[in-house]
Amino acid sequence: MSSLAPALLLSMPQLLDPNFARTVVLLCKHSEDGAFGLVLNRPLVTTGTVMVHLDPPVSTERELDLWIGGPVEPQRSWILVGGGPEHPEVSGAAQIADGVYLSTSPALLRRLLAPAPPPNARLVVGYSGWGPGQLEEELTESSWLLSDVDADLLFNTPAEQMWEKAIRRLGADPGALTTSRGVH
Repeated sequence: MSSLAPALLLSMPQLLDPNFARTVVLLCKHSEDGAFGLVLNRPLVTTGTVMVHLDPPVSTERELDLWIGGPVEPQRSWILVGGGPEHPEVSGAAQIADGVYLSTSPALLRRLLAPAPPPNARLVVGYSGWGPGQLEEELTESSWLLSDVDADLLFNTPAEQMWEKAIRRLGADPGALTTSRGVH
């Protein structure tokens, strides 16, 4: 079996799950055991005090951008980082694609909570997961379009524009997408 990761999954209209309506998912891992990805265009801005369980604990009262990575395990978090190997934020992070890294570093999390967080770093809570064969079935049902990973799209496109821009990068008109099975 050939891995589809890394790739972007762009939801199609026939995908009825509200967790994935008009989403762009970074497919980080794909194997015969299933798949793991992060929704990248679902921001959640918090208000009030945010307490993060680190030792020693950290709190911040500034608005903190959180991104909803998917419906699975919302208590878990990852840090999506953009840049090259020369950027200190990617130290120890797993490279997903060119210019895109995934980290769980407590030190980087502390920096995200600081008054001046590093650019191109997103705190993502929860993830999107597929069991063995599930993603392949959804692809057969035309629930997703596959696209290449583009760090510029991920980090420099407003969340509300990301899905449409990603569809247009494929040469398709989002308004012309239809709800049907089969190849589009």
